[in-house]
Amino acid sequence: MAMGLSRQSTGTGALKEIFPVQLGTDADYIIALAGNPNTGKSTVFNSLTGLNQHTGNWPGKTVACAQGKYDYKGNRYLLVDLPGTYSLLANSVEEQVARDFICFGNPHATVVVTDATCLERNLNLVLQIMEITNKVVLCVNLMDEARRKKITVDLHKLGNLLGIPVIGTAARSGEGLEELKETLRKVVSGEIKTKPRKVLYDDVLEQAVARILPLVSGLTGGRVDDKWLALRLIDDDQALLNSLKSYVHLNPADDKIFRRKLAAAQIVLGESYFDLNNLRDCIVTSIVKTAENISNEVVTCSDNSRSELDRKLDGILTSRLFGIPIMLGLLGMTFWLTIVGANIPSTILANGLFLLEEQLTFFFARLGTPPWIHGILVTGMYRTLAWVVSVMLPPMAIFFPLFTLLEDFGYLPRVAFNLDYYFKKACTHGKQALTMCMGFGCNAAGIIACRIIDSPRERLIATVTNNFVPCNGRFPTLIALAGMFLAGGANIFGSAVAAVSVMAAVVLGITTTLFVSKLLSQTVLKGLPSAFTLELPPYRKPQIGRIIVRSIFDRTLYVLGRAVAVAAPAGLVIWLMANIRVGNASILSLCAHFLNPFATALGLDGYILMAFILGFPANEIVIPVLIMSYMAKGAMLELDSLEQMRQLFLNNGWTWLTAVCMILFSLNHWPCGTTLWTIRKETQSPKWTLLSFLVPTATGIVLCFLVAQSARLLGIAGN
Repeated sequence: MAMGLSRQSTGTGALKEIFPVQLGTDADYIIALAGNPNTGKSTVFNSLTGLNQHTGNWPGKTVACAQGKYDYKGNRYLLVDLPGTYSLLANSVEEQVARDFICFGNPHATVVVTDATCLERNLNLVLQIMEITNKVVLCVNLMDEARRKKITVDLHKLGNLLGIPVIGTAARSGEGLEELKETLRKVVSGEIKTKPRKVLYDDVLEQAVARILPLVSGLTGGRVDDKWLALRLIDDDQALLNSLKSYVHLNPADDKIFRRKLAAAQIVLGESYFDLNNLRDCIVTSIVKTAENISNEVVTCSDNSRSELDRKLDGILTSRLFGIPIMLGLLGMTFWLTIVGANIPSTILANGLFLLEEQLTFFFARLGTPPWIHGILVTGMYRTLAWVVSVMLPPMAIFFPLFTLLEDFGYLPRVAFNLDYYFKKACTHGKQALTMCMGFGCNAAGIIACRIIDSPRERLIATVTNNFVPCNGRFPTLIALAGMFLAGGANIFGSAVAAVSVMAAVVLGITTTLFVSKLLSQTVLKGLPSAFTLELPPYRKPQIGRIIVRSIFDRTLYVLGRAVAVAAPAGLVIWLMANIRVGNASILSLCAHFLNPFATALGLDGYILMAFILGFPANEIVIPVLIMSYMAKGAMLELDSLEQMRQLFLNNGWTWLTAVCMILFSLNHWPCGTTLWTIRKETQSPKWTLLSFLVPTATGIVLCFLVAQSARLLGIAGN
């Protein structure tokens, strides 16, 4: 039987096959980092690797992967951050990715990060990983949280019971990380010999495993843990069988003797457990009991006041009476702080960038450059970039840290809990609430966040509907229109009125999201909502410095970079359309007049519709393009005050209905270029990208048409 694992299927060869995102051949050792969600695994990863990181996707899957390097005592270590999972039974894409990397990637060691405040639950994953590989180091993180809650973990005894090194850490403060590095060095070099504890199963199951164990050893050559693989084969784990074929080119079904022995073992089990579907429950039960017994021996708790406080907070923040109002209040406060806080830095940034524009103009004049070159490069491309950066950067730099603060505190899982019922009614996934919240900052970031949804169907629904919540690029338009036409003379409370108006837009966006999600789940993406485990992690004191760094580098600059990449070509197109004339009219004016009958039916006008079309690269430039069109200028500009802008709009035939319809269309129209680019990257499908374009656009057209025609029929469409 010439079957087994080749050299190319193990070690670095397997790693490159499973994880081809530049693993870094200069690394001496490759370390896998595994753990449950909300254990501080990412904090451990960031603390060890610093800024020496790279993030991408697992091949063929929309699951985020990250790797980072660190040097220690003359060796370079590559740390691969696996997706956070609760088990390795491959019930989700994340579990499959983590299991395949540990099993077939054959890293030199695997660090499992656990939460010291809830060790028993985390030990389930530890025991499963120890069944696959013996090169395991247990990192008991959040020891500082455990001390605050009067929880004591006997790390030495835990290490003896598990047969592996155990290190206590508080990664946010750096406690224990040097010891973790030293322990890893000793494990990969062989100085520490690990003897992982194996889970003992029911006698009948152990006998069934023993029947096929010799044949399994012959198939694998001992390079994959024989007992673990035998269990998975008896359980008929199809995901694992597919992985065996993909990564090690092994198909046990090709061996007739093995098939006969496996069938015999399954018959014996079927007679004992009545139904092989109960087999996995039996396996899980044994693992859970083992974890419980170990936890009872090493964990003591002398004060329940902290957990009692968590329960009291959850009783308020997730209650039916207060949960939703508190959620809306916190989001409203976040929007208000973003609106108020972004004004001054946005003005400073705009002044600086446009001062640079003056210098560029002076430079081109000194060179004697033709006016059209200056127009394309400066008043076209550069000015568009300047508007996008000055309008996008300050709100994102405020919103993302505030959002990350709520995330770090542990509040966002409570948001998902509060909205889970409504998303289930819409036949979609409760985690969509989190991706929707990310869309408030930037829809492109919200699309990326859809990776946390396991089901491909529900992930697509979340992707297609994410644009219904307004991003910070649409905030300026919503705020300006609300302040000019809806807030009346409330100048003193302008920011508060604007925040309330934005909250009304948010409620409308959430309602539309639920309605369209329900419609999609009953038509092109038909199916039932999947079950998922929603963990409510303990509340934690946020680490402000790390939040700022993480939100700026991981979110703000990442999204801004994509926006800048599409804004520059847009500036070129806008300038050309505004300056190339056919007869006495520019191409921009001709297009606006052509669109005017259709736009009028929607309560808009041709110039507004053209502004949205030209604002495709970035929603931030819609208002500047509209002002430029009304003033017949050849370059984008902005007026000095809202009152000047209001008067300009009134002079061009605006009424309250025009403002309302523009707000509705701003909420419901095609995603910006950055978001569509991200959708294409995430779905790898032109079809779903096109659907993501058409669904919100059709919704906006229908809403605006109904509102405009209803107002005209009722005779209330005037000033």
